[in-house]
Amino acid sequence: MNIAFKNSHLMMLAASVLVVSSCATKAPQKSEPELEPEQAVPVKPVEKPKPKYIQVAERDADRIGKKIWMNEGSGKIKNLTIWNQGENFASLGIGHFIWYPAGKEGSFKETFPELIVFLQEQGVEIPTWLQKTPPWKSYTAFKRDEQSADMKQLRTLLVNTIPEQVQFIIRRLELALPKMLESLPTEAQRTQVREQFYRVAQQSAGVYALIDYVNFKGEGTSPRERYQGQGWGLLQVLENMRDSDNVMAEFAESAEFVLKRRIKNAPPARNESRWLPGWKNRIKTYTAPL
Repeated sequence: MNIAFKNSHLMMLAASVLVVSSCATKAPQKSEPELEPEQAVPVKPVEKPKPKYIQVAERDADRIGKKIWMNEGSGKIKNLTIWNQGENFASLGIGHFIWYPAGKEGSFKETFPELIVFLQEQGVEIPTWLQKTPPWKSYTAFKRDEQSADMKQLRTLLVNTIPEQVQFIIRRLELALPKMLESLPTEAQRTQVREQFYRVAQQSAGVYALIDYVNFKGEGTSPRERYQGQGWGLLQVLENMRDSDNVMAEFAESAEFVLKRRIKNAPPARNESRWLPGWKNRIKTYTAPL
């Protein structure tokens, strides 16, 4: 996978200054004129490292987008706009970005409005109705509107902006590591998470796994995304990792562990065990070649 890191929230580079000094073979004569202040050579200030960003080769971005779409919606256009029965939000796009009805919120982070803003920043023309609150207030209303002109327009927009959606997910990853580190109380914990993050990122399928999981289950920093005080995001996956030889297998095993823990801690009425087979199939893709 051809991935280059430049200027990032993700990798911190140490800046060093090489000071070269030389000694004159003999002291200058007193008669030599001293430099006037305006003649002095200005000292160039040392530049601080700039923030960095992830760059993904176009062919890799396309592969990543298709894998995420397959993970979330079996690669089917109709699955770009869904509302799962028992949930109180629509799931839209290749990453199933959440959009809550007006005036409602839940324990999961809403991401679809952020995607719309991002697409506008990229110069994508957005239908006016998507810049407002959702037109559906319930699962029933969404299903009734499924074949409407607006819904077809939305699916067309989503299928035509897959590269941009991948970049949006990558932006979430760029912001994830600083947020995760800031949420930890001790330097030992921060070191653990930072080291595991880099171990995964350096693998051939590592960036795919990181951005897919952070899109799939979030950063793990929101207090609202907890059952019995325990989260299930990327932070928790990295915290649970150790230093085995097979990094991606270890990442996948840790992801499965925190998701099984989530199911165990979830309110029984949510019946989250129904999602486990699909979650496990998704996790398997982290150990496969990109």
